[in-house]
Amino acid sequence: MRDGGSAAPSGDVNCGAKGALFLASSKGLLDPPSRSTGRGEIVRPQAMKAHTASILFALSVFATNMEAASADDAIISHIPRDRVQSSALAKVGYSKRLHLLEIEFVNGAIYRYLDVPPDVYRDLLAAKSKARFYDQNIRAKYRSVHVRPRRK
Repeated sequence: MRDGGSAAPSGDVNCGAKGALFLASSKGLLDPPSRSTGRGEIVRPQAMKAHTASILFALSVFATNMEAASADDAIISHIPRDRVQSSALAKVGYSKRLHLLEIEFVNGAIYRYLDVPPDVYRDLLAAKSKARFYDQNIRAKYRSVHVRPRRK
């Protein structure tokens, strides 16, 4: 995302337990195998019903674990950030090896900007107004990941 907001991959699916169950049932994954008698009757033995129940249970546990894992998937930053004189930016850090720019704002929010060339980082540090430089040259120009939300 280039809007400075949180970048969620478009392939992420977090549909919850009910959504996972609906998805499985719509694809026919929950239909137990049945056998038919010679007279056209369909027989579903008790074991097949237990099979369906175990699939339902496994799907609900899986979906619940997915929801819990996505809430705990916080980005841990090892990029050192230095204080800067700015009305909006508190600290700035850069990884030369990974070309990552991290900006901590005065409100406590931290964003990581991807594929930022080293000269943009140097120009940011040298800018008279770092907030203006950020708005004009970084905010809408590079993909970002929301590392930490703002303080309330």
